[in-house]
Amino acid sequence: MSFADATAVHGSDGHWKADIPPGWDIFGITNGGFLLATMTRAMSNETDGRDPISVTGHFLNPVSTGTVGIEVDTLKAGRTLSTLRSRMTLDGKPMVAATAVFADLDRPKHPSDLIVPTAPVFPPPEDCISVKHDPETPIPPPFTDRVDFRAHPEDLLGFVEERTGSPIVRGWFRLLGGEALDPFSVVLATDALPPAVFNSSFPLGWTPTIDLSIQIRNPRPAGWLQCQFTTRFVTGGLLEEDGEIWDETGHIVALSRQLALVPR
Repeated sequence: MSFADATAVHGSDGHWKADIPPGWDIFGITNGGFLLATMTRAMSNETDGRDPISVTGHFLNPVSTGTVGIEVDTLKAGRTLSTLRSRMTLDGKPMVAATAVFADLDRPKHPSDLIVPTAPVFPPPEDCISVKHDPETPIPPPFTDRVDFRAHPEDLLGFVEERTGSPIVRGWFRLLGGEALDPFSVVLATDALPPAVFNSSFPLGWTPTIDLSIQIRNPRPAGWLQCQFTTRFVTGGLLEEDGEIWDETGHIVALSRQLALVPR
């Protein structure tokens, strides 16, 4: 099943449904980026073709599989921007709440564009390590069989041998089978790599996401996505994870920040 099919929504006029399939999970819990991508797709259907430029999700309860409802409200439909709100429920129980801002990104490069810093430098995909699910162990999780993820060799060693001690995880990401990237797969990519904190001294376990905020600068990148995620502060049982996603040509695709609980 393609990513587009897996995140398909059905309905109209603010009332949508989606079937959350198995296999897009970590420890039996559906990946948060996958859920947020599905909700963003539902909201997008209410915007007359505009692209998401900002998406924020608040994760209320874990979702496994099943048919979910997605209720969408348009808060504002302006000439330049549209702002929408959505709620995902399962059997009447609230699971995820999200807001998103949409815009028409089909415009020429702005004369004041400035990108600092440049894309990080690490080995090309063919020199990185393909990460796939091992049925005999909980890590890597089943989710890794649904995407093509190539881990930076230095970071992967932290999961299979001695950890690096640096809360950073890097790698290349794309969809399987040559499926084209779109704004919804960019949302997925912001939550597709292992938590950066796993490379420090914290336990390898469930790291529940509280909220995830994403800024999308290029909704339809081509080829591989170059991903880098870091954590700087772990306090009071909470951690943040900051993400940068670039395309193969060194152009910024998305920025993200996630608030999560320390691994249990």
